[in-house]
Amino acid sequence: MSPIDPAAGRGVRSTTTTLDVVLTAVMAAVIAALGVVPPITVGVLGVPITLQTLGVMLAGALLGPVRGMLAAALVVVLALVGLPILSGGRGGLGVLFGPTGGYLLGWVPGALVVGLLARYWAARVRSTAARTVAFAVSAVVGGVLVIYAVGIPWTAVVAGVRLGVSAVGALAFVPGDLVKAVLAAVIAVGVHRGYRKLL
Repeated sequence: MSPIDPAAGRGVRSTTTTLDVVLTAVMAAVIAALGVVPPITVGVLGVPITLQTLGVMLAGALLGPVRGMLAAALVVVLALVGLPILSGGRGGLGVLFGPTGGYLLGWVPGALVVGLLARYWAARVRSTAARTVAFAVSAVVGGVLVIYAVGIPWTAVVAGVRLGVSAVGALAFVPGDLVKAVLAAVIAVGVHRGYRKLL
């Protein structure tokens, strides 16, 4: 069989597609599994602290923009159709119309942005220490800022409060989310060291 045989190309694409599907499904399962940890509700707006945003950060940082986004989107869709895979065993359309709905929807663009920064910037940094910082910044930008950009206005509308009040309420999540971003960065650097072609 020649190196440019079309059949050979189809075989490579088929294998790659299968691997993509498997990795996406596994990462979606990781995000869902992190929902087993009980949520901690902070403040009066009813938005809980959960570990699932760590999974969203990892999805982008480990799998890149497309597969990371698809993994997050899969979890969101499964939750909205009623599977109790969100922290605290929540699920269903009611979640979308609650104060956490915007944060949930923010997982999808959040994972996409983390993945873009991870693939095209963080993974290309040479020094291990600098690469870890780059992955952490990527996780903060996508997994914190982007998610908050969707979640804060959504909470303000649903809870009937001013945008500033919703933003101040979100400050309670910042320390924990920064810790998650650093943890995601350390994991991502370690995984990519062993599996350099994962992104």
